[in-house]
Order: sequence, then structure tokens, then C-alpha cells
Amino acid sequence: MTGEAHPLIIILGPTGVGKTRLAIELAGKLNGEIVGADSRQIYRHMDIGTAKPTAEQRAQIAHHLIDFVTPDYNLSLAEYQDAAYSAINDIHERGKLSFLVGGSGQYITAVEEGWSIPRVPPNPALRAELEDYVAQTSPGTLHDRLRKVDPVSADRIHPNNIRRVIRALEVQTLTGRAISELQMKRPPPYRLRRLGLTLPRSTLYPQVDARVEEMIAAGFVDEVKRLLDMGYARDLPSMTGLGYLEMAGHILDGALLDEAVERTKFSTHEFIRQQDVWFRGHDNGILWHNVEDLDVDALAQELQEWLASGD
Repeated sequence: MTGEAHPLIIILGPTGVGKTRLAIELAGKLNGEIVGADSRQIYRHMDIGTAKPTAEQRAQIAHHLIDFVTPDYNLSLAEYQDAAYSAINDIHERGKLSFLVGGSGQYITAVEEGWSIPRVPPNPALRAELEDYVAQTSPGTLHDRLRKVDPVSADRIHPNNIRRVIRALEVQTLTGRAISELQMKRPPPYRLRRLGLTLPRSTLYPQVDARVEEMIAAGFVDEVKRLLDMGYARDLPSMTGLGYLEMAGHILDGALLDEAVERTKFSTHEFIRQQDVWFRGHDNGILWHNVEDLDVDALAQELQEWLASGD
């Protein structure tokens, strides 16, 4: 990163709230490009279930960090952060405005707060050992093990987030230091404007339920079948995204499609609640906007004035 204070507009919020649509409108008005902050849209071949921007939308406004890696690549948070900084700086150097857009709270927070992420490569043998341990015991037991060596991380990580618990234990085991000690912050030299989109859950839940039905109609089951046929196993991190695991269960285990769809809807509601907890707990000055009342032209004018002010 350079020392110049690049302007960066962040658009965040729960899945299905309309972040992509707003970002494209604003980027079009303000000569901007979009840097994705979605932990599933980074994967190639996973289009329908991740609700990626369409080809038309991506032709209209340049998007970065979408279709970034193959589904069997385990992109680390540090790698994402490095790629995001590189994209943001490249956009600025070409005289355009960067928009960081997505619903993956950890991605966004790591970029805006400048987390110093431990560059500790994965240790497959240790991970397999920890995965076997949790399979033979329980997520809670593994979480208790983390609490003994890193209580700060244990307080931050939900017991059911097994991947993050394992990563914290992996770092502590390999370095002898708690991951919470290594995760220092160096805020990047950006001028930040944080826009949060929200909708009442009584409106958002039916909206995302309808989107799940639209995904099924658009060929979501066939997309998952193609991924499985390409050799991407359902236990890959990429395949644990909303709907993918459920559709794999329908394809491989014979689960009824209607039941898989209902589980996907339920999982999406739960994910929205988790997103809300993250964003409220990492609110560094988010300006929240109810999508139902949003005036895009007025917001674009406000952003234009903010850019001109240099604040």
C-alpha cells in the first residue's frame, strides 16, 4: 500500500438486500469500480448459488475478486486482504473510485481495519487431526480446547464455526502464540465511507426465500451437479456455501428437493442473523440506509460532496 489516502466506499449488509444493484448504480454515477467482498463469489463455476453479478452487470462496471480462484483452492484471509489492497490501489492509480462491496464481514473488517493476519500456512496433518477430534467429540469440546490456550479468540469465535476454531488452534500450535496476539491492526491509508443497507426481516426473509426459488428455477441443482462431476467434493469449504451443501445432499443422498430448498432458506435466515451480529459488533461508523427509503441520486450527491471535501 502507498501512503496516499485513497477514498474507498464500502457497501455492506445482509445477503439479498441489494448491495450489488446499489453499487453498480453508484459506480456508474461516480466513475467507480467494484471490489468484491464475498467469500463465495471468489470461486469460479459457482454462479447461480452465489448470486454473482450477471455478465451484463460486469460488462457495465468492472468487478474485481470475483471468479478469483477454483473451488478447491482454500483462499486465506491474508491472501484476500492482499488482493483487495492491490485491486483498490490499482483502481485509484487509474483515476477511478473503489467500492468494496459484499456481505462477508470478516473480509470487509480485515481490509478496513488493516488486520495483521498471521502468515502461517495451513498444516494438512494438524487440520486432519483436529477435524478427527471434533468428529469424535463435539464442536463445544474443540472450542473448550481453544479457550485453554487462547481465551480471547474463544470469546470471538462461535463454537459452531469449526473452521475458524481449527485455524486458531493451528496457529497457536505452530507458532506458540495465540492468533489473537498476532492479529494486530494497521489501518490502511484510506478515506473511508461506510454505507450499510438494511431491510426489516419481515421484508428481507420473504425476499431471500423468493431468490432461493429463482435460483432453483435458474438451474442451481444442475450447477451443483456439474461441480460434483468436476471432482469438487462436497466437504470443500467452497461447497459449504448457502445452498450448495443442501443441493449436494439432494443429488448424492436422495434428499427431497423441497426439503433441501427449505433447509437452504432456513440457513439463509440464520446467516443473515450472523451477518447482523458481525456488522453491529464491528461498526466503525457505518451509515445505515433502509433500502425501502433509499434515494440513490441523493446518496450519489452526498458521496460526491464527501469526495470533494477531502474529509
